[in-house]
Amino acid sequence: MRISITTMLLLLFTTLTFSQNKPAYKLYNGNGKKVSYKKMICKMSKADIVLFGEHHYNPIVHWLQYETTVDLSKSRKLTLGAEMFEADNQQELNDYLSGKITQKTYDTVARLWENYPTDYKPLVDFAKENKLRFIATNIPRNFASNVYKNGFESLDSLSSEEKLWIAPLPIKYDANLPGYVKMMKMMGGHGGDNLPKAQAIKDATMAYFILKNKENGKLFIHYNGSYHSDDFEGINWYLKQENPTLKIITVSVVEAKNVKKFDKEKKHKANFIIVVSSTMTKTN
Repeated sequence: MRISITTMLLLLFTTLTFSQNKPAYKLYNGNGKKVSYKKMICKMSKADIVLFGEHHYNPIVHWLQYETTVDLSKSRKLTLGAEMFEADNQQELNDYLSGKITQKTYDTVARLWENYPTDYKPLVDFAKENKLRFIATNIPRNFASNVYKNGFESLDSLSSEEKLWIAPLPIKYDANLPGYVKMMKMMGGHGGDNLPKAQAIKDATMAYFILKNKENGKLFIHYNGSYHSDDFEGINWYLKQENPTLKIITVSVVEAKNVKKFDKEKKHKANFIIVVSSTMTKTN
C-alpha cells in the first residue's frame, strides 16, 4: 500500500505532537534546580516540621500534599495541621476523627472552607483512617478581622476561654519583615498598619499551635497558604523565634506558562518550589 508524502508528514506531526512531554508541574529546590519528588520526600523525612505552602484552589498542589503525606507516613509518625481549620473548632474536628460525629454533622457544626470536600477532606480522612492527630491551628477568623480593624489591642478584651484559641499575648511583631512590608506596598497602604498585623496574628497563632502539639519523634506536616511561609518568614519566623534549632522544610508554589523554565526571581522562596502551569483549572 502506497502512502502519500502528505499523509506521512501528517502522521509524523501527530506522533511528535502527542509524544511530547507536557507536565502539569515541575519541582525545583530553593536554588532553582530541578529536583525529584523522591529527593523532596527524603529531605522532608529528616525534618521536625514541614510547612507545605499552597495556592488554595490549585488541584495539583492539593494532590501533591496528599501524596506527600501518604509517602511520609511510610517512614515517619505524623501529626497533621492546617490553616483551614480554626482553633475553636478543634473539638468538632476531634469528634469527627474519633467517629463520634458523622461527616454530615461535622459539616454543620464546624466552619469549613467551601473547597473542603475536594481539597482538605482527603487529608482529614487520611488522618481518621490512620488514627493521626489533626490540629486546627488558625485563629478564629473574626478575631483576625478585629485586629485588621482595631489592631492587636482588640485581643485584650477577649475572654479567658477565647484567649486559648490564639497565640499568647502580647504578640511579638516585626513590622520590618520583608513579607509584611511587601504586603503594605501591594495594597497601596489600604488597611493601614493593621493589615500586616492581621496577617501576623495568624502566623503567630499557627506557629503556636504547631509547637504546642508537636511531639518528639513525630513529623508535623502543616498545610497553609504559601504566603504564610514564603521566604522563610511568617509561620517559619515565629517558629524560629521560639526554637532556632528546629529543622523546618518549606514548600512554595509558583504559577508559570512554562513549568520547565524557572524564574530566577523566585529563588530561595522556599526549600522546594512547585511550578504549576498557569492554565491549570481551579477547584473553585
